[in-house]
Amino acid sequence: MSIIFFDFDGTITKRDTTDAVLEAFAMPPWQEIEEDWVAGRIGSRECMTRQLALVRASRADLNSLLDSLEIDEHFLSLLEYCEQHSVAVHIISDGFDYFISRILNRKSLGLKRALSQMTISSSHLEFQNGRIVTSFPFYHEGCQHGCATCKPAVMKSLNSHDEPTIFVGDGLSDRFAVGAADVVFAKSKLLSFCREEGISCFEYEDMSEVLSWMERRELPEWSGVLAQATA
Repeated sequence: MSIIFFDFDGTITKRDTTDAVLEAFAMPPWQEIEEDWVAGRIGSRECMTRQLALVRASRADLNSLLDSLEIDEHFLSLLEYCEQHSVAVHIISDGFDYFISRILNRKSLGLKRALSQMTISSSHLEFQNGRIVTSFPFYHEGCQHGCATCKPAVMKSLNSHDEPTIFVGDGLSDRFAVGAADVVFAKSKLLSFCREEGISCFEYEDMSEVLSWMERRELPEWSGVLAQATA
């Protein structure tokens, strides 16, 4: 069975969910904390712990914002293709399960069956006595980068038989995942990173391009097409 791994924020969603929450509800200095992470002075686990501690929002306010965020229109078609062709689907994200669940479980999306067949590995968020509390179940003690979710470790654990894999992402938090995939689809900051580092990848704008690529190729050939990818 082949495997496709998706980032969530800015990849499945059109807008980075965590950024949207911070912009709407976080007090200063969340931007300064972000700058420390981008500069590599702290890992994403520390970054998100500190940033979410600055969020002041009720559950209702948070849900209202999350309900306004759109996902890629072609994501459902891609999931349908994966089901038809026995491609395992996993979401791996530094973002939070509460956000992911609230967005993907909208009845209007019709993703109930697809969600039951995939795994979602992400940071955890819950409300306790009206306060937002975070934890990081996929933080790996051996992760030298201090990631909130150690994407390479999760990808390895979900691919015990070394099946051919695709990774689809968009941000700096995805830069450590690309080395664990056979084929990489990148946009935005991840695309810039791959080009700067000479990492082979396919540029994409939306999921329709990922779907078209998969339809054009036999799945066992994935591992042989990296040389054709544009860096």
